Amino acid sequence: MSLVEQPHHPDETPPRPPEPERPDQAARRNEKKPGGRPRPVRELALILGLFGLYKLGRLFSSDRVTDAFANARDIWDLERTLYLPDEAAVQQAILHSEALIHLVNGYYAAVHFPATVLFLLWIYLRRPAHYRWIRRVLVGLTAAALALHLLVPLAPPRMLPATGLIDTAARYGPAVYGAPESDMIANQYAAMPSLHIGWAAVIALGLVVTSRTRWRWLWLLHPVTTIAVVVATANHYWLDGIVALALLSITVLLLRPPAATPGVPASGAPGSAPSVSSSSTTG
Repeated sequence: MSLVEQPHHPDETPPRPPEPERPDQAARRNEKKPGGRPRPVRELALILGLFGLYKLGRLFSSDRVTDAFANARDIWDLERTLYLPDEAAVQQAILHSEALIHLVNGYYAAVHFPATVLFLLWIYLRRPAHYRWIRRVLVGLTAAALALHLLVPLAPPRMLPATGLIDTAARYGPAVYGAPESDMIANQYAAMPSLHIGWAAVIALGLVVTSRTRWRWLWLLHPVTTIAVVVATANHYWLDGIVALALLSITVLLLRPPAATPGVPASGAPGSAPSVSSSSTTG
């Protein structure tokens, strides 16, 4: 035996190897990581709760009809002062074809909410490193929009005779809204900002940021199409979209996207492309 070697004592037990981490422990640890995927049940409850608060908050301004029409006239006059294009020109472009009118009305009625839900689900499953950021951006934009809905009730152009626009959904279908005075689901006097445009822009932003394909910029066609649709159907003014995009820009400046970790794919799956963003947030 070497002089530097110590004799082995039989009463000494070798150190125990660390116990493997249980799946629930790993889930909790990953949930606390910046950009980690949150638990699905908790996340679903959070989103449903926030959406419920938003819908409830919108109804608080639904009885301010006089203010909504006064603001609508002011917005219409302001657009003419700013030499913005006439919304009637966009609507006239679809009125020559009833099939096109049905297509545009259907896009307004059926794409907005389902597209947002599917986008959030895809980001949650395939791009968990960006999910929390996207959720925060969406919640921040929606909260800012709700504040404006409460402060500045606004009747849409389809309700304002001075615009010369018609309610394409009510005349040709499919209709989304009932009579404003009896509609207990949607506040039809909350035109500014347009969350149809705002949420469509969030979808395009998220897909552009989290993708590396050269075709990712085509996702910008979604908000562009949405702008054309909401104007052609007389549901929103140009300024409704401009304000929505301005609020989104401010929200993104305040809530920066997560940075890509070297060697770690943004999607959390082998072979996925890394993020194209460079700033960091905490989870």
